[in-house]
Amino acid sequence: MCRVCPEENYEGVYSFMKKEKPTSSTTKVLRNVKSFQKATHLRIVKSPRKVFKDLKLFATDVDGVLTDAGMYYSESGEELKKFNTRDGMGIKLLQADGVRVAIITAEQTKIVARRAKKLGISEVFQGAKDKVSILTYLSDKLSIPFDQMAYIGDDVNDVGALQAVGYASAPADCVDQVRQVVHYICQKNGGEGAVREVIDMILAARQR
Repeated sequence: MCRVCPEENYEGVYSFMKKEKPTSSTTKVLRNVKSFQKATHLRIVKSPRKVFKDLKLFATDVDGVLTDAGMYYSESGEELKKFNTRDGMGIKLLQADGVRVAIITAEQTKIVARRAKKLGISEVFQGAKDKVSILTYLSDKLSIPFDQMAYIGDDVNDVGALQAVGYASAPADCVDQVRQVVHYICQKNGGEGAVREVIDMILAARQR
């Protein structure tokens, strides 16, 4: 079911994390996690494989993550979005492995609803003004703690959600504010397989 988020005000302060130079211990952690060697990490997970194995929910933004952030319009003015089929396959594989998938977006369009339906995603939240409140709702509804959630986003309205979850990631072309709060920055851009890149890491860890 596709939901339009209510516009209640939720309290909760999520301060931006300051960018820090990696310490020697940080460097050691990165060396020991093979799949992370080529990525930028500013928040370190002591045991990313444990986070992935315990993961119960994977939530994603749409524009700039599942799409390339472009706004396309037909001659008649109809809005169009371009999705990546490999991202879609990754989502199906993740669902098959028992991980729930949710879409949380500030936009509101029938295109997203159709894409979600095709991928079998029932937790779809459009018009989301406060994404942390949506994650809180999902945590209560599904009995999933925040540390067993992952979120991928690319812009400033994703920062709170990225800071709240156990594993946060972003496409390579995300904004600077997002770079400061995520655990992993993809090698691929939004709409070009970034979601699949993260999902492949999760599945590789869960299958060991």
